Amino acid sequence: MASPARRNDPESALQDVRMEALSCKACPLWKGATQTVFGEGPAPAPLMLVGEQPGDKEDLAGLPFVGPAGQVLNKALEEAEVERGTVYVTNAVKHFKFLLRGKFRLHQKPATPEIRACRPWFERELELVQPRLVVAMGATAAQSVFGKAMPIGRNRGRIMEMLGGTSAIITVHPSYLLRIPEPDRKEEEYRRFVEDLRLARETVGQ
Repeated sequence: MASPARRNDPESALQDVRMEALSCKACPLWKGATQTVFGEGPAPAPLMLVGEQPGDKEDLAGLPFVGPAGQVLNKALEEAEVERGTVYVTNAVKHFKFLLRGKFRLHQKPATPEIRACRPWFERELELVQPRLVVAMGATAAQSVFGKAMPIGRNRGRIMEMLGGTSAIITVHPSYLLRIPEPDRKEEEYRRFVEDLRLARETVGQ
């Protein structure tokens, strides 16, 4: 637990929490993962982007959104006129969940107990980053942010209130855009994703 002096310095307090999370064993996912992948960005920050979990590239690098989905996110942020360095980026689950097939580690969706086990880390990030808006990207992120299942289609693009009063919106995860096979539909869904990020920027007045 951070000292009062550290709590008055969100950046330092967040670093303390990041170091504490390195030894997290709250669920079994730590056994197969290379390392804990904590959030990255300034504290405080007007926007917090929450994804699902680290992928293969993130697990190896120890940083969120540095793989293919991260490249899509970076491109969309640029088009939405959001500088990534001004936002805090994290995941609902901090360890990579995968199924080993030969030499390949295939992404597996986190289960509810794993999301719940990791939620205290998100709560501590939220407390220190103090965002004006949280963007939940994908169903796993939405479940963590709101504490319950929140269908994307029915809730996407609406400003809602989390427990505790922080505003949040739900959108798709960038990896979803990578999996769409039809070019026209892929382009349309990407455009909607950029619009959601633009709404987030406008909501916090950036």
